[in-house]
Amino acid sequence: MARTMTFSELRKIKDSLPAGSVRKIADRLNINEETVRNYFGGWNFDRGQAVGIHIEKGPGGGFVTLDDTTILDLAESMIE
Repeated sequence: MARTMTFSELRKIKDSLPAGSVRKIADRLNINEETVRNYFGGWNFDRGQAVGIHIEKGPGGGFVTLDDTTILDLAESMIE
């Protein structure tokens, strides 16, 4: 199910992750670490893939719609 939030909210979640979390998420999902970083707003498509994040300019860094929340759900569970 898709989820929409501000880009700032998405970055806050990434910034709240414990050290090593990007690698843990990548390992668990068998994907490249750069793909996880791209999910959180990175732009390294030479080493990672696009992951269904749509950004619309606006306040708070704009709004993002995430087509698949699997990475987000894992990240939020690591923060709790």
